[in-house]
Amino acid sequence: MGEVLSQSEIDNLLAALSSGELDVDQMQDPSDKQVKDYDFKRPAKFSKEHLRTLEIIYEHYGRLISTNLPVYLRKNVQVSVASSETVTFSEFTNALSNPVILGIVDFNPLNGNAIIELSSNLGFAMIDRMLGGQGVPLEKSRDFSDIEMTILQKLMVICMQLMREPWRNVAEINPMMERIETNAQFAQVIAPSDMVAIISLSVKIGEAEGFMNICLPYFTLEDVMDKLNTKYWYSTMQKNDNENYEEHLEVLIKKIDVPVKAILGRSQVSVNDFLNLQVGDIIRLDSRVDSEMDVFVGNIQKFKALPGSSKDNYAVRITSVIREGE
Repeated sequence: MGEVLSQSEIDNLLAALSSGELDVDQMQDPSDKQVKDYDFKRPAKFSKEHLRTLEIIYEHYGRLISTNLPVYLRKNVQVSVASSETVTFSEFTNALSNPVILGIVDFNPLNGNAIIELSSNLGFAMIDRMLGGQGVPLEKSRDFSDIEMTILQKLMVICMQLMREPWRNVAEINPMMERIETNAQFAQVIAPSDMVAIISLSVKIGEAEGFMNICLPYFTLEDVMDKLNTKYWYSTMQKNDNENYEEHLEVLIKKIDVPVKAILGRSQVSVNDFLNLQVGDIIRLDSRVDSEMDVFVGNIQKFKALPGSSKDNYAVRITSVIREGE
């Protein structure tokens, strides 16, 4: 038990404090631990280390989107990680606009769901590009039509599938798109008070700019939280550096669709003749029936072929391959 002060000693101590002769900071024991306030309504389940690792994962994810989406949108796409934070799920949903694009993703084999939130102006810009426009977002937001939702779902599935590669160092995930909602009230995948990590990606499609937010509940990541640290991440990356990626790249390249066209022949007609063409008219080409045709892959001539048929379809039979430099 500490020493008990007399009333006179207490009076002298108070007088010294009032006059400034005694400083309170000098009286504190440096060995005393500082007490921090803890909000039980917002438990700190995600550390700064966890958030930093998630940022690294989605920096990789942003690079994949930047290289894959332009194939479909035919427009330059720039993606970068803007911020990361932890909030309650209710705070996340309350901040959403209406309408909003919410992709509910099953993070199989992890428990629960993740959410991909895409701002509506980016959604309308993507739809405009897919339908042949310039990619200009609407000035005034409105609800999405059924056709627009079908187009958005295709693009959201592409974005979702790109998550496999960045997460590979942490867990082999197989995400599946459960549904897409345009109202936050129908996207209650966890309790409102549960904590979630929000990774905000800044996305620029041509002149249209907006955010893509990835909502990751603690419940979903709980089983892999130990792996969400930079030490584990970099050690795993070093192990994978020695792998041979030639086969992997070859498989990816083989999945790319390229246009192939065979040129039967060429001819020149006047505009007047072209306007007066009728069914049954004959256009004379500069090649013979039994002569070889030029076959182009993209805009590059790669083969020589003879015309023919296969069942009820027109076909060509490759006769020679044109090598580079020939």
